[in-house]
Amino acid sequence: MEESKPLKSKLLPSNAYRKLEPGEVYEPVVAADDLRPEVTLWSIGLGVAMVVVFTAACSYMALRAGNAIEASIPIAILAIFFGKLRAMKSTILENVMVQSVGQAAGVVAAGATFVVPAMYINQLDVFWWQIFLACFIGGSLGVVLIIPLRKYFVADLHGELPFPEATAINNILITGESSGGGAGKILLIAFAVGALFDFSIEALHLWNANLSSSTLLGGIGGDLRIEVQLTAIAALFGLGYIIGIRYASIIASGSVLAMLVMVPAIYLFGKEIDSLAFAGTTYNIADMNATAIFGAFVKPIGIGAIAVSGIIGILRMWKIVASSVTLGFKGFSKAAADSEETAKRTQRDMPAKNVLLIQLVATLGMGALFFIVAMITPGEGGMAAYGFAASLKFGLVGMVVGFLLSFLFTPVAAQAIAIVGVNPVSGMTLITVVLAIGCMILIGLAGTAGMIIALIIGTAVCTALSTSGALITDFKIGYWLGSTPRNQERWKFLGMLVAALVVAAVIPLMDSAYHFVIEDPVTHALVSNERVLPAPQANMIAAVSKGLMSDPANQPWLLYGLGGVVALMLLMSGVPMLAFALGMYLPISINSAVLAGAVAAWLVAKTGGSEEVREARAEQGILIASGLMAGAAIFGLISAALRVPKFGALMQHVSVGVDFWLEDVGGTAVLEEHAHAWWEGFQGQAIGLVMLLLLAVVSFLLARLGARWYLDAQGNDE
Repeated sequence: MEESKPLKSKLLPSNAYRKLEPGEVYEPVVAADDLRPEVTLWSIGLGVAMVVVFTAACSYMALRAGNAIEASIPIAILAIFFGKLRAMKSTILENVMVQSVGQAAGVVAAGATFVVPAMYINQLDVFWWQIFLACFIGGSLGVVLIIPLRKYFVADLHGELPFPEATAINNILITGESSGGGAGKILLIAFAVGALFDFSIEALHLWNANLSSSTLLGGIGGDLRIEVQLTAIAALFGLGYIIGIRYASIIASGSVLAMLVMVPAIYLFGKEIDSLAFAGTTYNIADMNATAIFGAFVKPIGIGAIAVSGIIGILRMWKIVASSVTLGFKGFSKAAADSEETAKRTQRDMPAKNVLLIQLVATLGMGALFFIVAMITPGEGGMAAYGFAASLKFGLVGMVVGFLLSFLFTPVAAQAIAIVGVNPVSGMTLITVVLAIGCMILIGLAGTAGMIIALIIGTAVCTALSTSGALITDFKIGYWLGSTPRNQERWKFLGMLVAALVVAAVIPLMDSAYHFVIEDPVTHALVSNERVLPAPQANMIAAVSKGLMSDPANQPWLLYGLGGVVALMLLMSGVPMLAFALGMYLPISINSAVLAGAVAAWLVAKTGGSEEVREARAEQGILIASGLMAGAAIFGLISAALRVPKFGALMQHVSVGVDFWLEDVGGTAVLEEHAHAWWEGFQGQAIGLVMLLLLAVVSFLLARLGARWYLDAQGNDE
């Protein structure tokens, strides 16, 4: 997305986005002595509803595409839209609270989906309560760690930090005071379109969205293992629509190198080798298709590139890291000395003693969680792997490591969000997992229990960092508009609680429906389900944790290293490393669909009879994309639930193009499926291609309609 420009508005003071002159004071839109409604049953209830919907949607998108929905902006738009439907119109402060509570959706989803699937990928036993507690404790810790730094970031540095994400949301909330409800209508229409489109694919199987050049072009290039694939679903199309043509092209370039250059090259040079033993597995490359070659040899290169890109991203921010560490200590010393009761309403935080108490409780909660996990982890013969004393030691060390890393990285995340609008949480999480594993190994913890504890530490810290970065955005919005910081802080815990419960349900559901790990039909080895649940960050962390703690000899270290070299080459050439690396890791079917959405958005933005109309149509992109992704994700989860055997696998009664039935395998009900020839072949995929083009046309019509409504509200004619 392009960086949001500061808004010129009669409601916003003239010094809202610039540095203050000596002696000048910023007065928010709602003055400190203005006690208009803020925390109400409406604002909190709608905020919680947004948490449920968007946590599920963000989790689904992160697992399926490696990218999540930016939840805050659509939540702000919906808060305004629904607020205007009330008999008593919502106040701007109520809308801020809806957005603030709802924002927990994206941050908890990121914390969970970046790490938790790694436990499934490494075949570890993971329970919903472990996911819930790790996310809730980590999120709560992130809230109370950033509170002492609020005044410094949002008030002391006013006008010095750009806050791109906060500026965008602030613009929406301000314009929502005077604009019509067209934005909310477009978002909801797009939601319905995305829901209907992907439900028709995922549940009803009315057409085949898995397009491939080998089928549509009669097998051209198949002998050389050259194959282009595209997953034509609304979720990925919407993701490309919101990412934009530049980054979608970079991601797609990574796929072109991986799938159309590396895979054919590996096949050409390796097909003459009868048996290739590498990283504990034997391969016959001549018998492998393009997808199998990509998964075995190219994807590890992508993992190495992602890992090194994340680490380089942290190193390039060394000034922020260094200043943030000292800032963290200063913030805590000031928090105890501040007198919050005498402060203005717009500067009043939670009492310092409560902040410190919650920090203590959250930290002890982490230790208790790690202790329990160590105690229940089975060893040989089904007995507990560790006794009470060893488990207590592991819990205490994990607690200290988790708190220290959260404490040190929290201001880094906040400062990164304030400066560039991007939270380098994946790189910091990787460092966290590696450091946690190192500490566990030093005190004698290895194998299954070590991986579980290290990954749960990573989940908690990742959620804490994601939370702190997001909350500083909330604080800045509240500072501009005149919210009460104490209210934002208190009710964020409710958002965290609900979001943690949702991700604790969504991730096991997706594993039950599709499975993070499946059997490779060629090698019969267990591999990640890259077509449906690629989860790139989690796969990277799974590989690192397994390599360090469980099976270091049988890891493709050479390929990881080659990926690191690729990242360095990208750095030297000025190409965004992480975007290109994600392209190398993610299947081309995902990245080509993302590119299709980006191209559609670019074309829509070029249509219109005047520059004003073109800009208005381009600005509808975030509404259309957010709606498509959210609708597709929610109904994608419904489709996933229809696949689960313990729910009766209801999909067998609604699917058209694919037959489903339950088989008893060793006393366990397993869902089997068989695709109809028309659905799997040219006819099914041709319909899928036509429907994708129809989706692009619908997106254009929505952009045109939304632009008309917007211009009419501004008193203009399209």
